[in-house]
Amino acid sequence: MSEDPSARTSAPITVVIVDDHQIFRQGIEAYLDLIDDIVSVGEGRNGEEALEIIRAKQPDVALLDINLPIMNGMQVIREIVAERLPVRVVMLTAYDDPEQLLHAMHSGAAAYCPKEIELERLVEVIRLVVDGYYVVNDQVFDRAGIEEWLEHSVEEVAGHYYAELSETFSPLSPRESEILTYVTRGLSNKEIAQLLGISHQTVKNHMTSILRKLAVDDRTQAAVYALRRGWVRLRDTVQSSEDDLNDKNEL
Repeated sequence: MSEDPSARTSAPITVVIVDDHQIFRQGIEAYLDLIDDIVSVGEGRNGEEALEIIRAKQPDVALLDINLPIMNGMQVIREIVAERLPVRVVMLTAYDDPEQLLHAMHSGAAAYCPKEIELERLVEVIRLVVDGYYVVNDQVFDRAGIEEWLEHSVEEVAGHYYAELSETFSPLSPRESEILTYVTRGLSNKEIAQLLGISHQTVKNHMTSILRKLAVDDRTQAAVYALRRGWVRLRDTVQSSEDDLNDKNEL
């Protein structure tokens, strides 16, 4: 599918770059500086900075790594959707995971690309998503096309259990993502309830929903699911667990 340059205004496309590796961010920014119709307006190192920059700069496109500290890319895009921020998100990942791809596109990403993507191709992707298209690796779709692709892909993965398992690819809510993060840190439902200021039963209800959406049997499998897909990183969980325990001890 070819792009239609006339569909864009003459103003340059504004982009923010979010990745925890400085060299990666600077490499992309340096290349974009050579492109006449694209301008980098900010960069961030983690999920919280991503949201702050997107809210402040209102860019056309956010280049977002999935594996981010503090808040992972999946959590960020769900918050973007929840706040209805007018930005098209290009997810960049080092993980070759079909299920994560489906989660990302179902959650609201406009494109999903490997981090080793050639910079020339990344520029093409940026232009395509601004024009309203969706890009999955080398495939380009319009709105109707991506909806059809999502339905077909979920059915293909779920097989004849599609009707029952299609909810597996429903995105976790921001609260569910937060609780799952605490689960990966080894906290119990009671401890999570205390930290979040909600009831023990509410945490249990969220856990039930998380297990159903991820199609896993228990909290350990849910934690492994999140860690394997880079939603939460081990070094973050260790440090955060220590901080959480210190905070609780000070109460």
